[in-house]
Amino acid sequence: MSTEVPTDVNMKPYREALALPGLRSLLLVAVLARVPLTATGVTLTFYVVQDLGRGYGAAGLVGAAITVGAAVGGPLLGRLVDRRGLRPVLVLTTVAEAVFWVTAPVLSYYLLLPAAFLAGLLALPVFSVIRQSVAALVPAEKRRPAYALDSMSVELSFMIGPALATVGVTTISARLTLYLVGAGIVVAGVVLWLLDPPVRSATETSTGPQPRVARRQWLTSRLVAVFAVSAAATLVLGGTDVAVIAVLRESGDAGFTGVVLSVWAVASLLGGFAYGAVRRSFSPVALMGLLSLCTVPVGLGGSRWWLLCLALIPAGALCAPTIAATSDAVSRLAPAGVRGEAMGLHGSAVTVGIAVGAPLAGAVIDASAPLWGFAVTGAVGALVALAVLPIELRHRRADVVTVTAASGENTAAAITSAAS
Repeated sequence: MSTEVPTDVNMKPYREALALPGLRSLLLVAVLARVPLTATGVTLTFYVVQDLGRGYGAAGLVGAAITVGAAVGGPLLGRLVDRRGLRPVLVLTTVAEAVFWVTAPVLSYYLLLPAAFLAGLLALPVFSVIRQSVAALVPAEKRRPAYALDSMSVELSFMIGPALATVGVTTISARLTLYLVGAGIVVAGVVLWLLDPPVRSATETSTGPQPRVARRQWLTSRLVAVFAVSAAATLVLGGTDVAVIAVLRESGDAGFTGVVLSVWAVASLLGGFAYGAVRRSFSPVALMGLLSLCTVPVGLGGSRWWLLCLALIPAGALCAPTIAATSDAVSRLAPAGVRGEAMGLHGSAVTVGIAVGAPLAGAVIDASAPLWGFAVTGAVGALVALAVLPIELRHRRADVVTVTAASGENTAAAITSAAS
């Protein structure tokens, strides 16, 4: 009896969320659609270095071009989803992806750079669309486990995609792997078009066209703070990724890189599961602050690969919960009529954070020692948490006042009704 009750308590939020129509198929498609997208960076890097004979810096510029394009295009595509619906955007981006991945293997390096930017600008918006659809399918009170599942699916995709790309490059060729990755992305776009997940709930759709909301009305300081937290969180994660490799290389344990990164990812999956199983809410600011503080001392375990694994577990357990909490917060703070644009901005923040975190850690490591890669990126995340904390506290106090006032009105109404 004692073993069954805790399991039921832990699984109940997930059972309730997965019982909602459409969520199971959406999350399954999310994993499969994200795998080829997570393989793009590794594949392009190998292609530029091996087939085009360029250095890793040149390969990094191609990755940066895609990243900048995605950061610019995410909100624009989100706004187009809000105004025109999902399917036209999926057609546009799937065709753009097909054109890029068919032509990329025959382009010179100097043509590949602008093509990569355009590909990022019109990238298939899988990440933001899935999160927008979760908000449409799941009532606000059940979104925590739903976004936890989504965050865990992202972890699985990042565990599978780059590994498959590496296998493809090493066993076949980088050029052929480019075609395979492109085919996977196009298939993902077609499957999403066929699934056509809702981007607004049935209630929001039944009320007719949503009035346009001026950006200054919904892009509040609280929402901007969530975007800042999202960027800071992925900055810490991007920096950690680079610092792990540097620490292991310095200690002579480079062969255990895959093991260490796998432990980090599994800790994130377990943390995401725990986050979705609890009933209370957690502030994204608090989660990101803890993630940052737990990252600062990780480098101290770099003398042994297994010590580094242990040191990464607390920070790893906070990865998926932090990203899930930011997605949940955006879904609650953004009105339905602009949720696509808001999720696009969230995706841009996540992208920018990763793009900044890796080179920042790399520069710090080059100038000092590998352990400082963890310390500096973690400190940056902690500073961002401190900077946005006053905004979070101010709005939480306002929420408490609003709830107290509403409770008082309900009590007064009940007393009046009883007296009459």
